[in-house]
Amino acid sequence: MGANGSSQLEKEISTTDSVNTTNEHYYGLVNFGNTCYCNSVIQALFFCRPFRERILNYKQTLKKSGASKDNLVTCLADLFHNIANQKRRVGTIAPKRFITKLKKENDSELFDNYMQQDAHEFFNYLLNTISETLITEKKAEREKTLRHGTIKKGNVTVNMAPATAGLQRDDKTGERNGITVEGNDFRNSTETTWIHEIFQGILTNETRCLSCETVSSKDENFLDLSIDVEQNTSITHCLRVFSETETLCGDQKYFCETCSSKQEAQKRMRIKKPPQLLALHLKRFKYVDSLNRHTKLSYRVVFPLELRLFNVSDDAEHGDRMYDLVATVVHCGATPNRGHYITLVKSNSFWLVFDDDIVEKLDVSSMEEFSGMSTDANIQMPPGNQSAPQKNSESAYILFYQARNYAADNPDHNHKSKNSTHSV
Repeated sequence: MGANGSSQLEKEISTTDSVNTTNEHYYGLVNFGNTCYCNSVIQALFFCRPFRERILNYKQTLKKSGASKDNLVTCLADLFHNIANQKRRVGTIAPKRFITKLKKENDSELFDNYMQQDAHEFFNYLLNTISETLITEKKAEREKTLRHGTIKKGNVTVNMAPATAGLQRDDKTGERNGITVEGNDFRNSTETTWIHEIFQGILTNETRCLSCETVSSKDENFLDLSIDVEQNTSITHCLRVFSETETLCGDQKYFCETCSSKQEAQKRMRIKKPPQLLALHLKRFKYVDSLNRHTKLSYRVVFPLELRLFNVSDDAEHGDRMYDLVATVVHCGATPNRGHYITLVKSNSFWLVFDDDIVEKLDVSSMEEFSGMSTDANIQMPPGNQSAPQKNSESAYILFYQARNYAADNPDHNHKSKNSTHSV
């Protein structure tokens, strides 16, 4: 971002949020060669307050412990800390250390700088990597505790009762530390982290036998929801389709335990536990048989600034939860292999667009322009109008909705730092 552009944005922001006391920072990220997929996700997560505060707290805890670590999580924490502690509110930062570590930990072609990558795949990779790192650190700390039998908390040494340390937990109920958890809730892992606290929800797969009317259900965790898109629809419509009832018949008949035989049944997927931060992935990249290739579905899918989920189960926890849109990763371009990613974020009372190192204010009335195209992008346009399909090919790809009842654990997360660099 040029000095003039930075100064102009700083003036606009100062005028807009003069009544606010938050000292928010808006920094573009340098593109190191097709790293827009990475920059867009980082910007979205930075403005997801629950995630940002946890990352900054991780760095603070690491600093207090005196431990020295070098992994993708520490690189991201350093980047977030650097942005939050800049003297100027607007500017540009080069996430060099993070990108270097990302490349180093992916020796294969995964997230190679010279190839176009998928922002959603990177988002999943980043959440999984952070979660795995935190779990590994927790296990290492436990092993250290078991070896020594004590753990030091400040100046107090606490006996960890090694005599009971080897006792196994009840796998049937999942009882752990006095908390009983249904086995299904942690189907994929016995360990959870703050990543799960923020992003994890629970889906329940309900199947009703049409012969005996017995309903069976199976729960599964999710960190984000991938939903199909249709032309000229809305997010609410797509979520309803996601939970539509499907009839299992013919070769797809359901084996009913009560009937002890295969029966016709109805099946549907509903949300049993909505997450604190709902990440919705719009499945815009699809293999089309008629075209014999993967293509982008630039369908117009209107996304609301406020969202209430209607595809929740009858026994859903926080089923009436209201969500506010806080960030959107947008794919620009007509094909999956070529294109560009930008991010729309909400900060205080206004919206901004982050396009790598460029940051600009965005009028909320312009948000609908990122819903996609109201006509098929593959339709042949009349001569002289070939550029028309590209105009609105800026399509929302990942939507981040934050629960309205979220309360920050540490609202004052902007700790001042004496030394800050513009390259992390």
